[in-house]
Amino acid sequence: EKIKTVLNQDAPVSIAKGNAIAKGINEELDDLRAISTSGKEFLEGIEKRESERTGISSLKISFNNVFGYYIEVRNTHKDKVPSEWIRKQTLVSAERYITEELKEYETKILGAEEKIHKIEVELFEQLVSWIATYIKPVQMNANLVAQLDCLCSFTQLAIENKYVCPEIDDTTELEIKNGRHPVIEKQLPVGTPYIANDVFLDRETQQLIMITGPNMSGKSAILRQTALIVLLAQMGSFVPA
Repeated sequence: EKIKTVLNQDAPVSIAKGNAIAKGINEELDDLRAISTSGKEFLEGIEKRESERTGISSLKISFNNVFGYYIEVRNTHKDKVPSEWIRKQTLVSAERYITEELKEYETKILGAEEKIHKIEVELFEQLVSWIATYIKPVQMNANLVAQLDCLCSFTQLAIENKYVCPEIDDTTELEIKNGRHPVIEKQLPVGTPYIANDVFLDRETQQLIMITGPNMSGKSAILRQTALIVLLAQMGSFVPA
């Protein structure tokens, strides 16, 4: 739940690409994003608010490389300028002022992208550190789920294909009755039965079986079939026999 809350649903594969952290997680990050994406609207909002507050309808906010963002007021309205505004430049027909709010905004917007990246990285690293505390239980649960998934697959396979439970003991005998190749059997046309085979091997009495026949008669198939049946039994699965 925390991962879903902190990360955007469409977060990029790399934190360096940005916009990985969801809105509402960090107030400063939200402000910087707003400044970065809607700076013009933000300035227009300040301009409108200050114009209504002071009664100076002609005031405007501009920017230059000398002292950044400023409010310009014509001389005919300079007597309405609030005392907290700081005069920075006098022109023939107007005066230019700065405010604490504008300077704060300027500081934010000029380094907004860099700060956005820094904050996102910090928040992402915090999330990773939090996730790290759950690594062991997550790995344990993943292992249990994987085992359950495997056993469920064995069960479904056995039921759908009429596999049987193998008998495993400590002897050296291998006896398969009516064995079937699990892969070839599934590739046959519907309604076509697989011709089952018996196999018996024993270290003492029958270590070798010689299989003869023409090409494509199934000699290799029965070898692989025997190996697959043994492997399935050792894995804990029912077998096609």
